[in-house]
Amino acid sequence: MKKVKITELAEVIRSKNSGPYELTLDIIFKNRKFFKLARHSGIFRKELYARLYNISVEQVLDLVEFEQANAIKATIVRPVVSGGQGETDVYGAQQHAPLLSIEVPIVT
Repeated sequence: MKKVKITELAEVIRSKNSGPYELTLDIIFKNRKFFKLARHSGIFRKELYARLYNISVEQVLDLVEFEQANAIKATIVRPVVSGGQGETDVYGAQQHAPLLSIEVPIVT
């Protein structure tokens, strides 16, 4: 089965605060075709995010396919409270790196 790197399909891959206890992870695809390829691959499930971020499935709080924006968004529990002792990324803007390793299988 052919696989395509997420960086070839996505225009934006980012993370951001979703409050002091949560992070939102966004993948915004270059176009509707690439969004549909990703959606139909079946890999964008809570289990994927749990594995990438080494957290339990229960810590993946939400997963939304936002078709109007060609986006897939996930919200996860922050490992450390924003601004808390030991926090290294108060804004949550540097937490998207694990997403860059995703390879999307092309389902025909």
